[in-house]
Amino acid sequence: MSSFVAQDGVGVRDTLQRLWTPHRMAYIKGENKPEDDREHGCPFCRLVGLSDEDALIVARGRTVYAVLNLYPYNPGHLMVVPYRHVADYTELTADETVELAEFTQHAMTVVRAVSDAHGFNIGMNQGVIAGAGIAAHLHQHLVPRWGGDANFMPVVGQTKVLPQLLGQTRELLAGAW
Repeated sequence: MSSFVAQDGVGVRDTLQRLWTPHRMAYIKGENKPEDDREHGCPFCRLVGLSDEDALIVARGRTVYAVLNLYPYNPGHLMVVPYRHVADYTELTADETVELAEFTQHAMTVVRAVSDAHGFNIGMNQGVIAGAGIAAHLHQHLVPRWGGDANFMPVVGQTKVLPQLLGQTRELLAGAW
């Protein structure tokens, strides 16, 4: 099915297909992003009071938990988050630092077992200027990668195709955890 594109006020048929991903607009517009990310308004602090299914929490530890990213870059994109509302990596306790590292290692093992990921991007954005969407509560991203996952869709079409609903991904990862 081809589409019409306005050119000088006239509809011109093009050969492009359209894949609509309206759920991404919420992220682009900053919906669900707290105006006040102090502890009482922090989504990471609120998540721990919900059921694992409702919060998309994959696993809970003593000082950290693993949760799926609501706006994933790739299927299985999760974050390791300390329960304590802390902004900077240097503010973690020794126990939190160790468990964050252990959860990250275990998450890699689980994601590989469930989806045969070829590699990972792992990291955290410290501060708004570094790209942290929720800068007041530290969180480490774990993004699974596969050969060819940066194909024409995200590069040219600026669209990411996710083959699975977040709830289904959470069930697979939690079951394998």
